[in-house]
Amino acid sequence: MPDITDISHARQLDLDDPLSGFRKEFHIGDEKLIYLDGNSLGRTPLRAKTRINELLEKEWAGRLIRGWSEGWLELSRRLGGKIARLIGAREDEVLVCDATSVNLFKLAMAALNYQKGKNRIISDELNFPSDLYVLQGITDLLGDPYELNIIDSEDKIGIDPESIRTAMDKNTALLSFTHTYFKSSFVQDMEMVTAMAHEFDSMILWDLSHSVGSVPVNLNACNADLAIGCTYKYLNGGPGSPAFLYVRRDLQDKLRQPIQGWLGSVRPFEFGIKYEPDRGIGRFQVGTPPIISMAAVEPGLDLLLEAGMTALREKSIMQTQFLIDLFDKWLEPLGFSLGSPRDPERRGSHVSIQHPMAMKITETLINGDLGGGSLIPDFRQPDNIRLGIAPIYNSYEEVYIGMQMIRGVTEKIMESL
Repeated sequence: MPDITDISHARQLDLDDPLSGFRKEFHIGDEKLIYLDGNSLGRTPLRAKTRINELLEKEWAGRLIRGWSEGWLELSRRLGGKIARLIGAREDEVLVCDATSVNLFKLAMAALNYQKGKNRIISDELNFPSDLYVLQGITDLLGDPYELNIIDSEDKIGIDPESIRTAMDKNTALLSFTHTYFKSSFVQDMEMVTAMAHEFDSMILWDLSHSVGSVPVNLNACNADLAIGCTYKYLNGGPGSPAFLYVRRDLQDKLRQPIQGWLGSVRPFEFGIKYEPDRGIGRFQVGTPPIISMAAVEPGLDLLLEAGMTALREKSIMQTQFLIDLFDKWLEPLGFSLGSPRDPERRGSHVSIQHPMAMKITETLINGDLGGGSLIPDFRQPDNIRLGIAPIYNSYEEVYIGMQMIRGVTEKIMESL
């Protein structure tokens, strides 16, 4: 058995890694900085710099308004088609547009309007807070008799599918869940929960923000109704990059888009005064797309498609397991607890570790106050440190050094008390 506490083991894993060459496709400005926060904001693809410069100099500056008829208007669908290949959907079922919360509002409202006569929305306490805020806002907007039922988690890591079944009844219109949970990295059983929703003739809306690009998703195989997600985490689309939405093909012309913008109309350039929805996925657009931001998304998508989701998932599982093995040897003895599933089938590409001094540890790591470089993880109240591994660019040696730094910083902080 190799000694995982010896850095030579990590280096050998990197030599054997078939995806190691993709790291050079990303901007790595400081080799002494260990970046384990790709689950919040991915690194910059070098191709994105080239693409943005090309757009600014040749398309915007050179072609001006002619750019709209030379590819800009098709960008939402083209990018959607590429994301579809990462999430097991058809190309005409995904659209890049708006922000994640806006897309959640659009699809949730459309589902509730379609499910007339049913008034219950079900979600859970581990869902991303913004998703819960949007759902709360919808029930406030619609008023009685609409209600939001939030399921509690017994272990604060995941949600047992049976607790979802127990919460459902004939009045359940919509289930809205995260596929990979943002705090714990717990991966919900999409196929089982989707089938459960359909047993009650309910619709289901999945948030894929912490899954897309790191965890395989097959929306069509699961017969999922609706989904949303962001592009700035594992897709490496840049800060605030546009989100995406998915609507199963057979539902597209049945659902009513609640934000009736001009670009979602059937003939947007006729500028008629009466709204008529576009056919298919196009009706879920609203206004003019942010072309520069959208252009920055495509290079990251291309890299992920080149790498392949099967290979990315295999590496993600190996890297998160390597991290957990080092956690067991180095961090658990220092009072840390594991806040993520040990089962790789139920674990995404980030690992949460918990400690009473998590905030102090995180601040010290980021600032490099104790010397020896710095580490950027992600802190979540009250005691949670998220270590996000992006298999497209993170190396095993980075994981090793990052865990070594956490151990060293924690030991020094505890010695100073």
